[in-house]
Amino acid sequence: MSDAILLSFDGPTATVTLNRPDKRNALGVADMQALAQALAEVHAREGVRALILTGVGDRAFCSGAALEDVATADWSDNPLTALCDGIEAFPLPTICACNGGVFGGGVEIAAACDFRIGFSEMKCFIPPARLGIHYEPGGIARAQRLLGVQMTRRMFLLCETFEGPALERAGFLDRVVPQGEVAAEAARMAAELSALAPLAVQGMKRTILELGQGALDAQAARARVAEAWASDDLREGLAAMREKRAPRFQGR
Repeated sequence: MSDAILLSFDGPTATVTLNRPDKRNALGVADMQALAQALAEVHAREGVRALILTGVGDRAFCSGAALEDVATADWSDNPLTALCDGIEAFPLPTICACNGGVFGGGVEIAAACDFRIGFSEMKCFIPPARLGIHYEPGGIARAQRLLGVQMTRRMFLLCETFEGPALERAGFLDRVVPQGEVAAEAARMAAELSALAPLAVQGMKRTILELGQGALDAQAARARVAEAWASDDLREGLAAMREKRAPRFQGR
């Protein structure tokens, strides 16, 4: 794995950390491939129920694609969009812990996660129009599904800079805390998710994604519903409610 991508596990929580603080955690094509490999390792590891994606340093969570690769790599099959597609479709719930600002393609990476935690002073902007770049349509669509058409225009066409409170009002940030508490808040959210029934959480994540994209596989969704109804976890959840205790879900 690239030195720019760090992977760690803490019980049911996996954390993937972008580790290029001197470059505002910008990702080269090789780093994007390493991040995709880290996601595959998390998916393959038994017992993991939530994923945190964050960065090193306090300047930026991610500033998108490394400029040296933007100038020299073949972007006809955009690797950043492919990476974000993989993050968005990742089976486990994902939390972006914005340790710093989000810029350019870093905004798309954050938007591909299920939840985002940030702080009031953080900044967010998407600069391709300043550079003569037409952003990939898949990334624009991802932003538009999350933020709506007008906010997407303001980000991509006007290149407006937004800070934490505006990002929270727009629905980009789910929780705003002091910058020094972002990591702890992400860990708390991961613990909340990990305590819930995995089949239900992961099944509904897929259904929400497909509904948002206007591409619901109704038969597959019905199968997910039936699997949850037939699960040991449902019986455990009902028993825990009767016995007034915390449930112990096993994901089956």
